[in-house]
Amino acid sequence: MISTSLAQSAYAASAAPVRTERGTEYAAFQTVTTKLNNAMRTDAPMTERAAALHDNRRLWTILASDLADDENALPQGLRAQLFYLAEFSLLQSRKALQDAGALEALVEINTAVMRGLSGQEVTT
Repeated sequence: MISTSLAQSAYAASAAPVRTERGTEYAAFQTVTTKLNNAMRTDAPMTERAAALHDNRRLWTILASDLADDENALPQGLRAQLFYLAEFSLLQSRKALQDAGALEALVEINTAVMRGLSGQEVTT
């Protein structure tokens, strides 16, 4: 009886969700976008904004590097569009260090990417 209970609890605890590549990318964008949203609060300290922007820049730099890889399987046109968004996000991140209002554009871009990753229609 005790061994059965131990076995059930051991296997139940290890049942973690399996993520696809898209799911992992979505989770990364979700985490960073939440940090950016939190940094838009009027009482958010500069350190919180700087940390959120640093994470956003890291995410977009990794994405841009992947997009530039010849073995990336995405269609060339989509890769070019996403690379442009990466460049814009990196520039906008610099602006947002001095102007918290610039965070809104970053949140909008990340949210649109998350919609695309989840299969929702992206409207412009």
